[in-house]
Amino acid sequence: MTFTAHITVMPLKELLDPQGKAVNESLHNLSITAIQDVRIGKHITLSISAESKEHAYQIAESACQKMLYNAVMESYAIVITEA
Repeated sequence: MTFTAHITVMPLKELLDPQGKAVNESLHNLSITAIQDVRIGKHITLSISAESKEHAYQIAESACQKMLYNAVMESYAIVITEA
């Protein structure tokens, strides 16, 4: 079966997010002041061939651990759907 892994990688909350801060300030300059904080991350989509949803999750997690995120600076979340 084919599954789709939706991976969201975000900077750790404890770390500064300079890109998010710049966007937040720009939004305020555009008079969009109700937004209090912006955090900018990555969305990665993988198409995975696997025998089960659980196996697809394991493959996606392995990809995250080995390459797609930096454990020192980022966290990730995975959602698996059937393609």
